[in-house]
Amino acid sequence: MNAINKIATQAVNTPATGQKSINKLESILLAEPRGFCAGVDRAIDIVDIALQKFGAPIYVRHEIVHNTYVVNDLKARGAIFIEELSDVPAGATLVFSAHGVSKAVQQEAAARGFQIFDATCPLVTKVHVEVAKLHAEGYEFIMIGHAGHPEVEGTMGQLNGGIHLVDSVEDVAHVQPAQTEKLALVTQTTLSVDDAAAITAAVMARFPKVRQPKMQDICYATQNRQDAIKIMSPQVDMVIVVGSPTSSNSNRLAELATRLGTESHMVDNASELDPAWFTNKTTIGLTAGASAPEVLVDQVIARIKELGAVSVRKMDGVQETMKFPLPKGLKL
Repeated sequence: MNAINKIATQAVNTPATGQKSINKLESILLAEPRGFCAGVDRAIDIVDIALQKFGAPIYVRHEIVHNTYVVNDLKARGAIFIEELSDVPAGATLVFSAHGVSKAVQQEAAARGFQIFDATCPLVTKVHVEVAKLHAEGYEFIMIGHAGHPEVEGTMGQLNGGIHLVDSVEDVAHVQPAQTEKLALVTQTTLSVDDAAAITAAVMARFPKVRQPKMQDICYATQNRQDAIKIMSPQVDMVIVVGSPTSSNSNRLAELATRLGTESHMVDNASELDPAWFTNKTTIGLTAGASAPEVLVDQVIARIKELGAVSVRKMDGVQETMKFPLPKGLKL
């Protein structure tokens, strides 16, 4: 367990006294699984251990994960988040974020002589390795993903060209690869499973020979959290997703609940809960994106109890046991 989830939180099993229930509010259904995945755990541990081992400051290119609470906690302990390597002094320790970086960033960092620890999620690295392997065999690529997302920039930046981004089914019609005999498909790991499937179908309809990944690129944690939403949504009156606005996988959870016909809201923390949302609601579904720590979930539970909920029930769900090793040189 990393330092973020070791933070003591207030008890959430007893409703606050002196609070009046709002209409019918009774219970919270807690998604399983939710919150941190193995890649996020590893990334935060890398920064945390680097701070302990080498002392502040530790420089991190881009937010280590897309969560405001996590980033602010690490800032308070000496992490400095930057976008441009020119902002990092010579000889400093630099960590690449969980989203991965382009070849150009890797090469510039090496040339500047930083001590580098790569916190790229191993499931993102798997996509990078596949791109490099197939590129050497003469393949071009279609990548399904969101323009501007750092993971997409990192994956597309593994090559100097020959990789075409599509964000929607409509985008597929405008892709113009140089050839179609050797064309491969890759996917951002944090997409909506259903959206990715629809775009994949459109790609295959236009390019029947396209090569799909041997294993689905969308990560196990994204899949599991979306599956839990599909089970949860019919059982609740509203879904609350704990996650920051920059978190792709958190946004996809809220969008999925809405698509399934259940009112949903995404909050960065408990202070963003609007009491008006809970009027005439009996059961509230609660989940968290893969970059949101459990401490925030606990605080949201406490606030919903203040608004009248009296019980919390956990769903049955997949028990995640994945664990990724730390980079060499980071063992305390």
